[in-house]
Amino acid sequence: MAENPANPENPADPENSAGPDIPQTSAANLDDEDFPAYTIGRAAELLGATPGFLRSLDEAQLITPQRSEGGHRRYSRYQLRLAARARELVDNGTSLEAACRIIILEDQLAEAQRINAELTASAEEG
Repeated sequence: MAENPANPENPADPENSAGPDIPQTSAANLDDEDFPAYTIGRAAELLGATPGFLRSLDEAQLITPQRSEGGHRRYSRYQLRLAARARELVDNGTSLEAACRIIILEDQLAEAQRINAELTASAEEG
C-alpha cells in the first residue's frame, strides 16, 4: 500500500504541516528518493518494525530523519532502505551497533564503485 501523501489543496490536513525544512508534497517529490514522505508510524508499518526501532537507528546516527514543524520524524525511501537492511541484520543476530557500521561501509563501497564506474566511462570516452 502506498503512502497517502499530504493534500496540498487542504491546509487543514495535519499531514500538510511540513516545516521550512520539508517541502510540500508535489508530483516531482514522488520520485525523489530523499523526500521525507513517511511518518514514523507508516515507516514502521512498512518495515514490519516498531517506531522504537526507528528511533534507535536515529540515536545510533544511522539515519537522521527530517522533522516536521511539529517535531515529528519524517523518513525518505532511501532511509527506509537503510532501516530495512538494519532490521535484516539485527533479525539475524547482529548487534545494532555492528549492523549500523556494516550498512555505513556498504553504502560507502557502493558510492566508491559508482564514482569508479563514472571515472572509467569518462576515461574510455576521452
